[in-house]
This record gives sequence, C-alpha cells and structure tokens, in this order.
Amino acid sequence: MPVNAMYPGTFDPITLGHEDLVRRAANLFDKVIVAIAANTGSKVPMFSVDERVAMARDALAEIDNVEVTRYNGLTVDFAEKNDLRVIVRGLRAVSDFEYEFQLANMNRHLTKKVETAFLTPTEKYNFISSSLVREVAELGGDIREFVSPSVREALMERIRA
Repeated sequence: MPVNAMYPGTFDPITLGHEDLVRRAANLFDKVIVAIAANTGSKVPMFSVDERVAMARDALAEIDNVEVTRYNGLTVDFAEKNDLRVIVRGLRAVSDFEYEFQLANMNRHLTKKVETAFLTPTEKYNFISSSLVREVAELGGDIREFVSPSVREALMERIRA
C-alpha cells in the first residue's frame, strides 16, 4: 500500500531549507504533496497563495513524486480527503519542538488516520526561516544561499515594488 505524505506550511517564500526537507521526504514516501496554506491565521504573508504555489512549483519541479497545491482549513482534513497518511514537519531547533509537539497531538486528537513525522534539516539549513530570509532581503542582505534563484528574483522584485 503506498504511503503518501504532505508537507504543509505557508512557504512565504519557500527556502532551500524547505526544499531540503521536501527532497528527503520524497525519498521516504511514495508521493509528497507540498500543501501551501491559504489561510495563514495571524501571519500576513508577503506573497499571495498563488504566488507561493508558483514559486514552490518552480523550485521543486524536478522532483518526480512531489506535487504542490494550495489548501484551506484544517491540515488533517486536507490529509484525510487526499488519502495522505503522514504529515511531515520540520524541526530546526529545540524551540520548534514544543509547538510542533502540541500540533501533532492536536492532529492526533482530531483523527487517528494521519500520523506526523518530524524531519530535521541538513545542518547548513538549520537556521533558515522564511521570515528571516524576508528580513535579510528587505535590509539589503545577500539571500542567494537561502533560496533558489527564481525565489530570490521574486523576493527582490517584491521589495523593490
């Protein structure tokens, strides 16, 4: 029986750290859906959900068993409706663990049909987050080591606008 997974997030924008986790998840699961949240709660994204989907599709295009889509609502509802048995989450630091642990337990409470798998990033991507990349870019720093060229271009264009 194939085991399909989802990697949910806002991906505002998708970073090389995200890409690293997607590649590694793609080696573990038959199919990985990168599910980009349209409803971002209290976060105010820099890019629209359609822009974030387009950037992620471009960045991940060469990985055969990966699809990128958008979603609304509860992550576990999306997972169940799409026969995704695993939610992949990244843990960069110990500080991520408490929130991710709570989220995994809430999701398990909401459904027993979906499990959470935690992956840690490759060491060189350990400190990268979308918000830090946006801040560095806005302050004129070099973000080439953190995002793909097409994402860098989109981010710089947005900042100049």
